[in-house]
Amino acid sequence: MKFKVGDKVKFIDEIGGGVVTGVLDSKLVRVKTDDGFEMPVMSMNLMPDYRSMPAPEPVRNPIPPNLIEKVAEEPDFISDINPWRKIREEQGVYLGFEPHEQQWLLTGDMDVVLANNTPYELLYSVFMKRDVVEGVDFSSVPPNSKIVIETIGREEVENWISGYIQILFHSDTPDNVYLPVHSVIDIKTGRFFKEGSYKDNTIFNGKAIVVNVITLNAMQVATTNESDRKSDPNISQSKTIPLREKQLIDKYKSAQGEAIVDLHIAELVDNILGLSSLDMINIQIDTFRKVLNNAMKNDYRKVTFIHGVGNGVLKSTIIRELEDYEGLENTMASIAKFGVGALDVNIQKKD
Repeated sequence: MKFKVGDKVKFIDEIGGGVVTGVLDSKLVRVKTDDGFEMPVMSMNLMPDYRSMPAPEPVRNPIPPNLIEKVAEEPDFISDINPWRKIREEQGVYLGFEPHEQQWLLTGDMDVVLANNTPYELLYSVFMKRDVVEGVDFSSVPPNSKIVIETIGREEVENWISGYIQILFHSDTPDNVYLPVHSVIDIKTGRFFKEGSYKDNTIFNGKAIVVNVITLNAMQVATTNESDRKSDPNISQSKTIPLREKQLIDKYKSAQGEAIVDLHIAELVDNILGLSSLDMINIQIDTFRKVLNNAMKNDYRKVTFIHGVGNGVLKSTIIRELEDYEGLENTMASIAKFGVGALDVNIQKKD
């Protein structure tokens, strides 16, 4: 059941109740108890306090039949991004698939959520590839907020693995004016049926499949200054050469000239059944080589490879591989972001 601010409620499993003082998301509200304390409570653990409700007034002006359907439609559900703790993720836009039942991640319904972790208002359109390309949603999201685009069942997953998101950013007093964003959605179906794909995060309320649409650092700034245009390699490149094919490294792009590559085997193949340990390490190293070579070819300056902890075989193999390259330096990646399971490969620019 959905509650709104001001509703008087009772606890289902405990004695007492209170008043709803805030709606945090589709499943969580903030309640001020009869004792004066405020706390977050799951909606499923609450019921209306019917004793405090006035008797309904007779309906004097019924809704015209042609408006009933419009009135019945629920508005898009918008809520603040996690107000209870510091956001670890980089500023940007994220698409999340969040299961309703956090204890059973692979069953039941899930929310498709678009999170705007930026100080800008976001205007978006979502298109999905089905039998044909369909426009499935368009709306706006306030700064540092998220919107539930749709609630889907597991049988609908195939409808959400391939498509496009287009985004505009607005602010009355912007630090930067950004060019529009066009991002491709490309998710492997197998990710939805592996518990390891659902990650802890500080953007969504529970474990979720988190897709990085675009980070603020990776976005291009619009400018009318001629000297800025001449010094910006992205702008000059778009003027002097034809639009190039999408490169392998661009799939992992996290910022201008930087990329993050997760080498966990579950991120590289849909099904590991029948694969030996040797098969897995060969797939991981092959991906490492292809991505690194493509990054060097396309003038990236840093690639972060997430190798995990495990028994250290993958990390040792990567370090040996790097000895065959010139102009590369490797260091441990940020422990705050990746723990001890990632390696930064810095690529020196060619003269």
